[in-house]
Amino acid sequence: MKDKAIGALAGLCAGALALPAAADEIKVGLLLPYSGVYAALGNDIEAGFRLGLAAFADETEARFAIVREDTEVKPPVGLAKARKLVLDDQVDVIAGVVSSGVLGAIRDFVHNSGVPLIVANAGNDEATGEQCSPFITRMSFSNRQVNRPMGEWLHAQGVQKVYTIAPDYAAGRQMIGAFVDGFTAAGGEVVGQEFTPFQTTQDFGPYLAKARASGAEAVYAFFAGGEAISFVKQYDSFGLKEAMPLYGAGFLTSPLYVEAEGPAAEGVIAALHYVPTIENAANAAFVAAFQAETGRVPSEYAVQGYDAARALVQATATGAADRASLAQALAKVSFEGPRGPTAIDPATNNIVQPIYVYETVAGETGLTQKVLAQLPAEADPANGCTLSATN
Repeated sequence: MKDKAIGALAGLCAGALALPAAADEIKVGLLLPYSGVYAALGNDIEAGFRLGLAAFADETEARFAIVREDTEVKPPVGLAKARKLVLDDQVDVIAGVVSSGVLGAIRDFVHNSGVPLIVANAGNDEATGEQCSPFITRMSFSNRQVNRPMGEWLHAQGVQKVYTIAPDYAAGRQMIGAFVDGFTAAGGEVVGQEFTPFQTTQDFGPYLAKARASGAEAVYAFFAGGEAISFVKQYDSFGLKEAMPLYGAGFLTSPLYVEAEGPAAEGVIAALHYVPTIENAANAAFVAAFQAETGRVPSEYAVQGYDAARALVQATATGAADRASLAQALAKVSFEGPRGPTAIDPATNNIVQPIYVYETVAGETGLTQKVLAQLPAEADPANGCTLSATN
């Protein structure tokens, strides 16, 4: 699979996926951040997506052309770019979206235009809850899905009092809210919370000082991208790591940028739906192919792109070729992938997958992920979604 994937990928990239028009061509709009705080995430999702198309290309007769647009991590820009992809470029399907704010901004347009959207990152709970749509299928995670079981697990380890910190936008509030639900339901106490200005906070010192004075036994945090690097490094330099262990959503110490965090990331324990050290055959093949192509291990963002492409290939293999049939087929995909058993819940169009608790540790060639526990795969509650009434 490795040799086939890399060879096919080289051919696809050489032509930038701009293939000759054909009756079975699927035009894909990649809607990702290529600038701003989440640019590295967007690039990793695209790398995984292109690798996935190459790896599974022989499973379908369809061919794929890609149009890229930059959301800049700004909801109004994301909406404008989504309109361009659908109305001007006439794409058959959109894949991507990193920011929960961007996903919220484009939801109504996607739903009303009837173009299928494969969410390859944004965890916005409402998109597969009260704002669900038959045209939106999530191949990444939901904010609730990653964090609520971590709250239960952390309390089971004996931690009774926690202080939480996250950026002040949809994902930050939803991730912390889900963790708090799980932690308090298990008997834990949240002694303080801070939500920092998104994309503008450079000095976390004042917030860390409040955490130190709170009486908490540990801190639970969500940050991603450049903010995660700054937060983890400042947490360590502030001298908190030994006295108050740091836990969080796994984006905090993503393989994508953990080396930039350096020794400050060692010992941080987090929960995530994917790390490159998961032991299964599909993940071994994926890691080998991704490393051969990029020279580094894949992140959760890369696998989300990879699985989004696999879902699209699987959907087209059923004969789906227009927007409506693609949307219906995407909602029915399932496979054994790098994350383990991966499927779509027909009640919400949200992904169902295991969650892994891992610790960042020093390895022979750099920082790596030690899996501490695999938490059961559970479907999110419908939370107001009524898809089951129409499916």
